[in-house]
Amino acid sequence: MERTKFTPQLAAISALMIALTTVFTLVVRVPVPASGGYINLSDVAITFAALTFGPVVGFLAGGIGAGLADIIGGYAQWAPLTLIAHGVEGLLIGYIGYNRGWMHIAIGWLVGGLFMVLAYFVGEVTVMGIGWSGALTELPGNLIQMFVGGLVGIPLMMAVRKAYPPIVHLASGTSWHE
Repeated sequence: MERTKFTPQLAAISALMIALTTVFTLVVRVPVPASGGYINLSDVAITFAALTFGPVVGFLAGGIGAGLADIIGGYAQWAPLTLIAHGVEGLLIGYIGYNRGWMHIAIGWLVGGLFMVLAYFVGEVTVMGIGWSGALTELPGNLIQMFVGGLVGIPLMMAVRKAYPPIVHLASGTSWHE
């Protein structure tokens, strides 16, 4: 995989994807009382960003976007864990699946999503102190969030690529003509 330079264009795309992820995280929030967390649509935006624009944008959108939503939405105590869990999720999805075939896209989404689920589980038990029972209560919600992210984020990426093929070139810095 070729290395992408972080250009002003990529910075602007990153900012847009951070904002998109923040909005997707805040729009639908289903509280999980046992853990003090919530289920949301962040994984849709993270999957879309990582597969459309690559691992750097996926990391920034996932970590900063979802973490910012935690802070804005009254869950600031979760923001550091969210930064890691969703940031690395976006990084992995983008690193494995960006500009690759269906198999890599599916594997990237699965690896990234499972990392997020595992990171939250471990973080809830060790850092957040909610214990095994609270972390187990949160587990199904995180898995649902992960699956919705793939079931909506991957087709969304494909639809946007089909509707606007030059989007593939935005993150790579190559030129194109409409």
